Amino acid sequence: MVVLRAGLKQKDIAKLLGKTASAVCQELKRNRTDNKSGYDVGLAKKMTKERRVMANQRFRKIENNKWLKNYIAKKIEKYWSPEQISGRLGYLYPNEKMKQIGKDSIYKYIYDERKELVKYLRCQKGKYCRRYGTRIPTEQREELKKRRINERSVEVEKRGQIGHWKGAAIVGTDKQHILAHVERKSGLLLADKLKRGTAELTRQKTIERFEHIPKKKKLTMTYDNGVTFAEHEMTEKKTGIIIYFANSYHSW
Repeated sequence: MVVLRAGLKQKDIAKLLGKTASAVCQELKRNRTDNKSGYDVGLAKKMTKERRVMANQRFRKIENNKWLKNYIAKKIEKYWSPEQISGRLGYLYPNEKMKQIGKDSIYKYIYDERKELVKYLRCQKGKYCRRYGTRIPTEQREELKKRRINERSVEVEKRGQIGHWKGAAIVGTDKQHILAHVERKSGLLLADKLKRGTAELTRQKTIERFEHIPKKKKLTMTYDNGVTFAEHEMTEKKTGIIIYFANSYHSW
């Protein structure tokens, strides 16, 4: 670049080109061939093109690798950052190139192809979320995982089919804890007394209650938003019931 050889400063070059000083600095940092005046426009274009080709190849590496796609999705849904995923893959599979991917490629994949995963990223302001210390509070992460009542089939509200339940945790005046499940069509009540109103005991008792009920008679369950039902994912996995929750700040 002639202006570099002439000794112009980067801010002066930026003014001549109508660019910001930071843009000029970034371009030189990426495409300069030495620390003096080694900037060639043709070579810079070639290097930029090569980087784009490499980026597309890395992107296709995810698209064409079912195992890698599933691994990334599962970890993102557990609020892992792309940096953590990339680092973990490199640690677990140091000799398996097909199971390694850079953090930037993961970000690009999420924003371009899996936008439904963006909500699990710790920061969503910019295209690439790399800031640390912005972890979503635990309560907010748990809320994002819940299915909401408005996602249920209309058949649930009609109460014309056996198998749709609603559950509640009740605390009596004597501080006794009762776990109640009601089948919406028949009105069948299953009530259990708990020593404590913890999420763990609630999960254990619910699984115990429903594990022997036929699958066709345990289709959905709707709970309120109490912390008693915090272990709903494990309950759902063990019983096969699809669990829904009332909208926030609504009992049902």
